[in-house]
Amino acid sequence: MKLFWAYIKERKNVILAALVFSAVFAAAFLMYHLPTAALLYPALLCALFAAVFTAFDFVRVNQKHDVLTLVKTMTAETMDSLPEKKTVDDCDYQDIIESLKREVLEEREVAQRRYRDMMEYYTVWVHQIKTPITSMRLTLEKEDSATSRKLSVDLSGIEQYVSMVLAFLRLDGESGDYVFGRYELDGIIEQAITKFASEFIDRRLRLEYTPTNKTVVTDEKWLLFVLEQLLSNALKYTREGGIKIYMQGQDDLVIEDTGIGISKNDLPRVFEMGYTGKNGRLDMRSSGIGLYLCRRICQKLGVGLDITSEPGRGTTITLGLEQYELKKE
Repeated sequence: MKLFWAYIKERKNVILAALVFSAVFAAAFLMYHLPTAALLYPALLCALFAAVFTAFDFVRVNQKHDVLTLVKTMTAETMDSLPEKKTVDDCDYQDIIESLKREVLEEREVAQRRYRDMMEYYTVWVHQIKTPITSMRLTLEKEDSATSRKLSVDLSGIEQYVSMVLAFLRLDGESGDYVFGRYELDGIIEQAITKFASEFIDRRLRLEYTPTNKTVVTDEKWLLFVLEQLLSNALKYTREGGIKIYMQGQDDLVIEDTGIGISKNDLPRVFEMGYTGKNGRLDMRSSGIGLYLCRRICQKLGVGLDITSEPGRGTTITLGLEQYELKKE
């Protein structure tokens, strides 16, 4: 019905002209004192022809509308079923659409090529920079002193930022680099803990880890990145006390710290890209990207991510690991 009234509104000039012409002919017939039947018969005949013409024209407009509605759901690549050109306006509009389509496809190809070039460059860069990092780590492992432990912690921070660069670039890639499988959750957690073991020891922070004995369907590399980032954040803002890692119920993995906490105003925005909040402004090392990456990656992994916090008492991160089983091929 909405389309019909839009059609009537579009044809209002034609309808108005027809009414004016009808009024002129009626006035001329009346001036010659013709019988009423002689006036009504051609008027009804014209009205019948007008109704038939309007019905056929409305059906044509409705079909065209249906095609265009379908076209609106298409991408530039699949937009190849435009309505048949029947008017000058149709030709002009479709020429404009075709021109814009070519422009969009060309720009997309340029963007994809730039993205591929950038990915290749940073992938090489990450692998190259890992070489001196590995060399420095091997050197530091040969001695055990407060300085070497401090440098090891700083080196772990550098590795974390390098991983964040690559994760950020790959996040919206065509494949996303995700390979799902069935993994022991404890094995992934232990890898993350081992990475920060020296920092726990050096800062005398307590770690309470309760094995989960749980198997999850996930991508090991990406889930490990999330756990490392969450542990890194917990350590960054925990001055004393420690961190607990345990299962809550059957499917929730909890990382709980006794850090400085997050203010009530900052809490709703901690997953926004670039948002550092009050704590980030106090600690200049904060990039505001870590939790944003964790949220995006968890969405792709099908993992829930929730955060609660109380200033001065700590922060609790909950990972919801209730997932679908792998389908048998």
